[in-house]
Parts: sequence; structure tokens; C-alpha cells
Amino acid sequence: MADYVPGRFDCLITDVSMPGLSGLDLLRRLRSIGSPIPVIIVTADTNPTTRSRAMRGGAHAYLTKPVSSDALLRHLQSALRRVGPPPDGEGQETPSDG
Repeated sequence: MADYVPGRFDCLITDVSMPGLSGLDLLRRLRSIGSPIPVIIVTADTNPTTRSRAMRGGAHAYLTKPVSSDALLRHLQSALRRVGPPPDGEGQETPSDG
């Protein structure tokens, strides 16, 4: 969290169980500082209470492992649509000259 720079990333994908800081704690800290970054939680934790806490806490999605690449991509695209296009066309592809 000490290195967090608003606007540097468009989406965060995290697990619930991580060393030091849980994914739910990370989500809570981001929201407490006013970060709107979409958070996708990918975890083996199937506990409905944990899922409910994550979604109430502002998670964009709560996906249980194993997660198909198609499902993850769908949720990532959905999260990025919520963020909107980058300012000043940053990151957009430009037509090639050739």
C-alpha cells in the first residue's frame, strides 16, 4: 500500500489469502482512501460469508479457483469498461503506417 499511486493501474486482481495483508484488508484500505479501482478477487475460499464481505466491501467480482481464462477475461473487461478510456488517448493503439 505504501507504493500505491492513484491512476497508475486500471484494475487490481488479488487473492483473499496473502502473506501480511489479506485481499479483503487490501480492498478495505483502498476504499478507505477513496480509491475507485476495480478489484477482482480470485481465490480458493468458497465461504459465502467471505464472498459477501468482499462484494459488500466493493469488489467488482469474486471468482473461485479454478477460474477459466475466459471468465477472468470477461470480468476484467467489465471492470475496465467501468474505469473508462485512459485520459488523452494514453494506451490506445494507433493505426500502422504500413
